[in-house]
Amino acid sequence: MDSEFWLQRWREGRTGFHQDRPTPLLLEHWPRLEAAPGSRVFVPLAGKSLDLAWLAAQGHRVLGVELSPLAVAQFFAEHGLTPQVHDSRYGRHYRAGAIELICGDAFALDAEVLADCMAVYDRAALIALPPPLRRRYGRELYARLPAGCRGLVITLEYPQHEKHGPPFCVPETEVAELYGRDWDVAVLERRDILAQQPGFVTEGLSALETVAYRLVRKA
Repeated sequence: MDSEFWLQRWREGRTGFHQDRPTPLLLEHWPRLEAAPGSRVFVPLAGKSLDLAWLAAQGHRVLGVELSPLAVAQFFAEHGLTPQVHDSRYGRHYRAGAIELICGDAFALDAEVLADCMAVYDRAALIALPPPLRRRYGRELYARLPAGCRGLVITLEYPQHEKHGPPFCVPETEVAELYGRDWDVAVLERRDILAQQPGFVTEGLSALETVAYRLVRKA
């Protein structure tokens, strides 16, 4: 699975992972992060998520990164926003109000561009990546976030032999392995969602849970 896989899905409109409302676990658990008003929130593999606008409406500055230029263009168009555009070594930046999206590779971001991101939100990044990339994502990209950064990470769990991702099953043990060295990790909620996901039932899944984690970057 490479970048072309995701670019093709956006070109073909195969974006079933996109939600038509903000993520319920975000609305419920974001206050528990106690992210300071006005703080910058990093959103990797952002797509055109409505969560970006929700976070901005809470008074945060949002920095998303997304590989697909179609996703970026659709986000601003669907919100009636005309972004200012400039290029940097990280990719093409689109900014409107409190929301900035970088069209580029998340792994190309360094500690300099992430230096003031005191929060991170991940609903669709970790579960979109196969195991080798998950290890790189958790141990390399997250290592570039500053001390004291707080995160809300949302995963899926299901019997791994019943489905080949994406989205991938990321068990609690793997979350602890990926983040436990540099972050304090706590489970906020584990929720059975199989009944609300008929597509997964059709694929043959016998169980499906979503799990919300609170992360705090150690000094």
